[in-house]
Amino acid sequence: MTDTPTALAAEIIAANRYMTLATADPDGRPWASPVYYAAAAPGEFLWVSRPGARHSRNVAVRPELGIAIFDSQVAIGTGQAVYAEAVAEQLAGEELARGIAAFSRVSQAHGAPPWSAADVQPPAELRLYRATVRSCWVLEPGGRDIRVPVTL
Repeated sequence: MTDTPTALAAEIIAANRYMTLATADPDGRPWASPVYYAAAAPGEFLWVSRPGARHSRNVAVRPELGIAIFDSQVAIGTGQAVYAEAVAEQLAGEELARGIAAFSRVSQAHGAPPWSAADVQPPAELRLYRATVRSCWVLEPGGRDIRVPVTL
């Protein structure tokens, strides 16, 4: 068993491949979407999506979002999750070059082919997005919030 909330959060992030993004449109209508992610740096998550996807359209007009990372296959009552509030953006320029290199490195370690900037710029269909965590926490057994530092 992990002995600190920070270690638990790092363990959950490293052990999983998908996070759920919670976004909202300009009128506040919520939308949740699972996406494959790469934890590129402490407090930084990268993913690729189509700009026309509902969550991408929501991020374009309302960049604040919620994130949940968890293993949905564990026994009932034993689940642990990382919860985060973040600000998201579509990457461009030097940030895109740095981001796609990190995304490619992580995704290749998970068995995917390499990614390049050409894969996430026009005329390609996908774009690279980044969520920068503002606050992050896990739940203590019993459901009490324990805040975990953003620098995981």
